[in-house]
Amino acid sequence: MESTAGLEQLKELLDKGAEKGHGIGTLLGITAESLEPGRVVFALTPRPDFSNPLGTVHGGIMSTLLDSAMACAVHTSLAEGAGYTTLELKVNFVRAVPLDGGRLVCEGTTVHVGRKVATAEGRITDADGRLVAHGTTTCLLFPPPTGE
Repeated sequence: MESTAGLEQLKELLDKGAEKGHGIGTLLGITAESLEPGRVVFALTPRPDFSNPLGTVHGGIMSTLLDSAMACAVHTSLAEGAGYTTLELKVNFVRAVPLDGGRLVCEGTTVHVGRKVATAEGRITDADGRLVAHGTTTCLLFPPPTGE
């Protein structure tokens, strides 16, 4: 039977962060649209302070959205007390995103969750459903403490 401990922990952490005003999600206005084992959907609405010098959404904002969704998808698949960190992040920007283009939606899904390493992929679509960026991640997994 698949454990949902990581999913439940993620929900608690996101709620606590929002309640206290902590975390990158709060800073950027990221909302959790869907949380399930191996799959997370986050969204955000671009604002003027997200712009690059060309006046479009900065790639760092989209990279953060992808990293958050993909890593949290991994988190939903972990055993109670297990941890992780991003080892590698690869992002492909497909099109420029205007600041007034509406909400961006990012789906992160696990590809592989092993004992020591997990991989995930993500896709960001714009308000018209067009792909604007996609990426992959590799995460290093830490087992739950043994209590020694």
